[in-house]
Amino acid sequence: MPSLKAAIIPVTPLEQNCTLIWDDETKTGAVIDPGGDVGRIRSGIEELGLTIEKIVLTHGHFDHIGGVAELRALLDVPVEGPHRADEPLIANLPAIAEQYGLGTVESFTPDRWLDEGDDFDIAGIPFEILHCPGHSPGSLVFFQKDQRFALVGDVLFRGSVGRADLPGGDMDTLINSIRTKLLVLGDDVGFICGHGPTSNIGDERASNPFLQD
Repeated sequence: MPSLKAAIIPVTPLEQNCTLIWDDETKTGAVIDPGGDVGRIRSGIEELGLTIEKIVLTHGHFDHIGGVAELRALLDVPVEGPHRADEPLIANLPAIAEQYGLGTVESFTPDRWLDEGDDFDIAGIPFEILHCPGHSPGSLVFFQKDQRFALVGDVLFRGSVGRADLPGGDMDTLINSIRTKLLVLGDDVGFICGHGPTSNIGDERASNPFLQD
């Protein structure tokens, strides 16, 4: 199995974790959730010497997708994800971005909507797709079972969980997604989340206040 590497580039005033994921041998990879600051993302790609094959989206909130249209045009690559349930969020992106003071942001249509069970890979390395609604209706988690690693978006954080008070959010649904889709992956699984530091399933099962009975 090729070795995956990752680099986090915080973007936007919300410090969203745009993540570069690549195969360390071929230097081919993907950009996860380019929320903005496209120049910074492009500089990171160039400094690492990467060839980006796709843009991947965990969900449709503006701070995760604000730079997608611009970056897709620069890199000439397809956009995959999120789940189609987040289509209204993407369609309303220009108005939402303006509401939050981010200026003019262009909307887009993904080249491929994703759903649980779909075949999906980054640099030829397969990932399982888990549909985990609750933070947004179309939130997805991408899990690489051999390397025990996941990209969880805003579903789960170190010591916290995603907000459920945004349109389409529901806390009971979110906690159920975490318990039935993420905790069962195994305590050794590490993850990169959409904001803040990385963590692993075992630590969150043991100490995350939102997951204690």
